[in-house]
Amino acid sequence: MKLTLFILSLLLTSFLFSHTSNATVTCGDVATKAVSCVPFVTGKQPKPTPVCCRNLKMLAASAKNVNDKRAICRCLKEGVNAFPGVKDNYLSQVPRLCGIRIPFPVSLNTNCDRIN
Repeated sequence: MKLTLFILSLLLTSFLFSHTSNATVTCGDVATKAVSCVPFVTGKQPKPTPVCCRNLKMLAASAKNVNDKRAICRCLKEGVNAFPGVKDNYLSQVPRLCGIRIPFPVSLNTNCDRIN
């Protein structure tokens, strides 16, 4: 049920942001890739799965410009809101544990509008 709510909230966000952004990345893309990380960021798994890491590497590579980075950030923040159990300390560890460089801080408190 929570997974369904997560995906629905990201699809709704995708619709909203598709009209206000020049980003090529949609919230649907973000949801599809980020959902595999939910067990780790909610503390149900001790580390991100290889699928989570692979998906986030693809997501990071798709951030070609500032609009893409901001769109990904907004979509992630909206998606996280669908899961009240997301722990910021786990969320912020994902890039390091997956060995990827995310072009913005990964946190519940990230201000997406300040991403360059």
